[in-house]
Amino acid sequence: MRFRRFLHNPAVTADEMVCHACDGTAARVAGREIVVAQDTSELALGGRRARASGYGPVGKGGALGGLLLHAAIALEIGTGALLGLVDATIWNRDTGAVTPRRSRATEDKESQRWLDTTTCASEVLAAANSITVLSDRESDFYEHFARRPTNTHLIVRACQNRKIKDAEEADALLFTFIDDLPEADRYSVKIPAAPGRKARAAELALRFSSVKLCKPLHGAAPDLPASVTLTLVDVREVSPLEDGEPVHWRLLTTHTVTNTAEARRIVDLYRMRWSIEEFFRTLKTAGFDIEKADIGDPQVMIKFVAAATVATVTVMQLVKAREGTTDRQLADAFEPDDQPILEALSAKLEGQTARQKNPHPKGSLAFAAWVIARLGGWDGYYGKPGPKTMRWGLDDFQRIKFGTTLRLQDV
Repeated sequence: MRFRRFLHNPAVTADEMVCHACDGTAARVAGREIVVAQDTSELALGGRRARASGYGPVGKGGALGGLLLHAAIALEIGTGALLGLVDATIWNRDTGAVTPRRSRATEDKESQRWLDTTTCASEVLAAANSITVLSDRESDFYEHFARRPTNTHLIVRACQNRKIKDAEEADALLFTFIDDLPEADRYSVKIPAAPGRKARAAELALRFSSVKLCKPLHGAAPDLPASVTLTLVDVREVSPLEDGEPVHWRLLTTHTVTNTAEARRIVDLYRMRWSIEEFFRTLKTAGFDIEKADIGDPQVMIKFVAAATVATVTVMQLVKAREGTTDRQLADAFEPDDQPILEALSAKLEGQTARQKNPHPKGSLAFAAWVIARLGGWDGYYGKPGPKTMRWGLDDFQRIKFGTTLRLQDV
């Protein structure tokens, strides 16, 4: 009931919830090398009933009603630690007529979200040593590169077979140009398992070159430069596959690449983009099942999505910290007043055997992850606690925390 009143309070906004979370992230990134993974996902909330309630079109052909969420998270290069939320935008699509794409400026398209989030990252993470924003093929448009902030680099998976100028200033097409280059290197990597995909070892062929993208003839703003110089890194799987699709990434980056070690680093950084896929999976099927929420008012649902987005980041931080392999501290995900409660719970939940003891130092995020996992039903012996276990444990912890604030009065 308290949470329902919170969501229906007109003074509560999704933007305020996101900004509060991002302020915490800004404090944690100082002096660190950061990558930002951003992406968009549709939240399908039903069919005719959802559309009748005012939800805009989502899904194939717009047959379903729902919202859209564009989110960005900050990760530390080297450790892979999730440092927090960078930006989140939630919107309800307009159901009215839409003018043709080429006749609209970028700021009037949903594509603007990629620019806005990159700008937001440059501001929120200004204290970081470096910022590299990662995004998939949907973000491959000229203005994204031409308007990037000066303190931010981009790595974008190419989608458009663009017109370019080669080293001799001759016209060429991007994909044909890189395909004709000789291999610069071959190396082996382990590709981890993912939903619908087994883990495997893969041999990758690497190519890279500086390229000059030409300004598109149609749709580009008149104030954009005539060309933008980038580096194209092409990596493709050449080892035989039993099933599935081979890896083939064409990565456009603003980083300078002069040798194979730097090219491999671009590939390794882009691999960190998988964390944003994990984020949406946790928000949906693996953790919160947010698409099953039955909230008829789209504006209230937007607030609920914002709250769930912040909570999803916390759950992911706990999952990543459970092994104790990162140096992340309790303050990354909890308030200072939470520490004595977590320590008291740890003492209560510990058993007699060594495996039932919390092995992590007090004050670390790993210590909190152990406590939250035990509250969520993990026995301390078998398996690794996943997002659902952490989410259940976090729910229990919040109830216990609320209980500590109660004062019994005489009646």
